[in-house]
Amino acid sequence: MDARYSIKKNSDFRHIYAKGKSCVSPYLVVYCRRNRSDINRLGITVSAKIGNAVCRNRIRRRLREIYRLNSSLLRTGFDIIIVARSRSINAEYSGMNDAFLQCCRNLELIEE
Repeated sequence: MDARYSIKKNSDFRHIYAKGKSCVSPYLVVYCRRNRSDINRLGITVSAKIGNAVCRNRIRRRLREIYRLNSSLLRTGFDIIIVARSRSINAEYSGMNDAFLQCCRNLELIEE
């Protein structure tokens, strides 16, 4: 994922949380909202309540890689936020990948 296409501002996060659609799975929550461009922007949130810094960074790296590998399947023009849940600490990679894809299907982000 290109750093130019990430969500950094707190106001952007709050706007997407308030106005966007969401889907919940055991490992993560995905929020999405249409933006006015032809690119997708990604934001990843891992709370300080989830383990120590090493654990949080491992989850963040996994989520970034899951997004990178599946980004070709996604429709363009969306802001996407992935929020890790506490069960993602012990989750297998394949389970997190399946949960992400299922949420994207529910939010109609996957291009048919």
